[in-house]
Amino acid sequence: MKVFKFGGASVKDSDAVKNVAKILSLYEGDKLIVVVSAMGKTTNKLEEVVDALKQKDKKKFFHLINDLKVFHNDLLGNLFQEKHFTLYNTIESIFEHLEQKFDLPFSENYSYEYDQIVSLGEVISSHIVASFLSENGFLVKWTDARNLIRTDNTYQEGNVDWSKTEELVKTKLIPDFQEADILFTQGFIGHTPEGFTTTLGREGSDFSAGIFAYCSNAESVTIWKDVPGMLNADPKYFENTVKLDQISFKEAIELAYYGASVIHPKTIKPLQNKEIPLFVKSFLEPKKEGTIIQSSTKQDHLIPSFIVKKNQVLISFTPKDFSFIVEENLSEIFRLLSEAQAKINIMQNSAVSFSILLDEKKTDLSKILNLFQGGYHARYNQGLELVTIRHYNQETIDHISKDKEILLQQRTRQTARFVMKNID
Repeated sequence: MKVFKFGGASVKDSDAVKNVAKILSLYEGDKLIVVVSAMGKTTNKLEEVVDALKQKDKKKFFHLINDLKVFHNDLLGNLFQEKHFTLYNTIESIFEHLEQKFDLPFSENYSYEYDQIVSLGEVISSHIVASFLSENGFLVKWTDARNLIRTDNTYQEGNVDWSKTEELVKTKLIPDFQEADILFTQGFIGHTPEGFTTTLGREGSDFSAGIFAYCSNAESVTIWKDVPGMLNADPKYFENTVKLDQISFKEAIELAYYGASVIHPKTIKPLQNKEIPLFVKSFLEPKKEGTIIQSSTKQDHLIPSFIVKKNQVLISFTPKDFSFIVEENLSEIFRLLSEAQAKINIMQNSAVSFSILLDEKKTDLSKILNLFQGGYHARYNQGLELVTIRHYNQETIDHISKDKEILLQQRTRQTARFVMKNID
C-alpha cells in the first residue's frame, strides 16, 4: 500500500484533475491512500473570508464566497458531462453552511474560526476529485480526515496524538480497502477530542501524507509536484540547477530546517522512524524517477545545495553599560524576543553584542526596538539575504558572494551560512 499526496497546483483546474486520474491509472492494482490539498489558491481566498468575517464586512465576505462558488462550479461543469446532484448538493451545502456563519458570533479564538473555515478547501477539493475518479472507473472511497487525524486543541498548529491517530487509521480507514482500491482523503486537517476541526499549519498536507503512511505502515509516500524532484537550488535564483536523485532523511531534515520549500519539515520524521521512503515526483512527467529520500547518507555530499532567504533584517544588540554578553543577558534577550514573537533564522554573539537575523515581512521591527530600548543599543540592516550552502567548497562560496558584502558568516563541516547585501 502506498500514500500519494497531490498539492494545490496538481488540482488547480479541470485539466489538472484529469491529469491526476492519468497518474493514478499508472498504478492499477495498487492500494493507495490519496491525500489532496485545496484547489489552486482556494486556501488564500478562504483566509480572506476569515478576515472579512472577523471584521463583519458583509459585502466582502459574500463576494469572496461567490468567487469560490463560481470557481468550483466552473470546474465541476468542465469535469462532468451531466450534473451529479449528490456532488453538487454536497458542495452547495458546504457553502451554505459557510454563509450562515456571518450571522453567528465570531469566536474570541481567531485560530479556532480559521480552522473551521480554511479547512473547507480540502473538503471541497477531495469530494470533487474523488467523484471524478469514481465516474471514470476507479474504485474510490471518500473518507474524512477530520475523523482520523487526532490532534490537541492548538488551532492552526495542531499537535498530533500519534497513538490515537494510529488506532483510528487502523480501525476506521484501512478496513475500507476491502471495498476500494483508492481511499481518498484530505491533507492539512484533523480534529480535537471534542470533534472540532484543526489544521496542521500551512503546507501541512505533506505532513498529513507522512501521518497516514506512519499509521498504516505504508510501503512508500509520493509527493507529486510541478518540479522534477528536489533541486539543489531554487531556479528563481540560480541557473543550471541539478536534481538530487537520492538523499537521506537526515539531509532532507537539514534542508527543510534551513528553508528548502519542497518538503514540509514535519513530514520527514514519522517516515524516518519507520524507514518509509519518500519520493518527490513531477505530476507533469510522472514516469520519470524524481527524488527518493531514504536512510542512506552515501550520496548526500555529492552535490552542494543552496537555500536563499530574501528580505532579511539583521539586528545587533549591545548592552548600554557595555557589559559582556553573558548568560544573564542571553536569558533576557530571548525573553524579549519571545515576547515580540520573533522567529530567528540565524544568531551570533561576540563579547559585547548579540546579533539575530529575521524575515523582515514577518517581523514587527518597531516592537522589537521598543522592547530593547531600556537596556540595549540596537542597530539594524534591512534588505539583506541569507544563503545557506550544504556541502560547500570555496568555489561555491565565491559563486554566491560575487558582488556581495558579507556581513555575517557561520561554518560547520557540512554547512556554510552567509548574511549578505549587494555592493552598491
